[in-house]
Amino acid sequence: MKEIIIDHTNAGSRLDKIVSKYLDKAPKSFVYKMLRKKNIILNDKKASGNELLTAGDVIKIYLADATVAKFKGEKKERKSSFSQEDIKSLICYEDENIIAFNKPQGMLSQRANAGDISLNDLLLAYLDEEETELFTPGIANRLDRNTSGIVLAGKTLAASRCLNEIIRRRLLSKHYVCLVKGVMKDAETIDGYLIKDEDTNCVQILQDASLNAKRIVTAYEPLCHNDHVTLLDVDLITGKSHQIRSHLAYISHPIIGDVKYGDRSINSRYLAEYGLKWQLLHAYKVTFDHADGELSYLNGKTIYAEYPDEFREIIEGENLWLPGTAED
Repeated sequence: MKEIIIDHTNAGSRLDKIVSKYLDKAPKSFVYKMLRKKNIILNDKKASGNELLTAGDVIKIYLADATVAKFKGEKKERKSSFSQEDIKSLICYEDENIIAFNKPQGMLSQRANAGDISLNDLLLAYLDEEETELFTPGIANRLDRNTSGIVLAGKTLAASRCLNEIIRRRLLSKHYVCLVKGVMKDAETIDGYLIKDEDTNCVQILQDASLNAKRIVTAYEPLCHNDHVTLLDVDLITGKSHQIRSHLAYISHPIIGDVKYGDRSINSRYLAEYGLKWQLLHAYKVTFDHADGELSYLNGKTIYAEYPDEFREIIEGENLWLPGTAED
């Protein structure tokens, strides 16, 4: 007999989902058959499989060890070239429910190919395997490979669901800083429509609604400028692929270093002067404006992510200043 005690990590899961995760090679028909025959029971009672579990619930599986071994796949070892200390150095906030990473420029949020190392892989390598055996955590928001800053993830099933809902309902605000071409003096909120070409991984901004185009809203506030570039604080009202980069390029203020949507001439200057090969865009602040449910305790909390050293060096070299973070 195998016994599974549900903890807070898996609270809120359905019984059949947990059993299927544990016996991940077993057909669903087998799981339901064992439930009907009371070979799988919940809190010493017959169960149908659609019960929502709470912390402290006990699942008992009355199957021979050989049968369990047959239907229980081998664990994939969570390997990472990053040490635990390396991973911890990327964490800018953590509690029992959520974790916030400061993603470095150049790292993928999620794998694109089998050999990639992504932030999602580091999340799995960091968390305790026993606690997440029946639940696979994942990041809740993504940043482009060459954009740095805050990426959030839930550490439990309930927290992950709540965090995803908070992001979907825009109950938090995400602020970025970026250095753009040209002098900008006035705060503005701009909108439009974005359409993505999946084959080229490029987006196009349209002024009017079009088939398959998604409405975007981007707010920005100039922080400081010299005679050729401006540092902006950008409030991402909607969160679409490449939104900030393409929207600012659309209004003729592309982000410095952006090879996809940027200005080749000014990028060449920053490459020659600073060795810059990536866009100067950093997700530096997230504020939970109206958090509710499992994460209501975060309401009003702001999480900051320190700036990359190269970002600081370029801003100082341009005689500009960066907004503060908790560490400043």
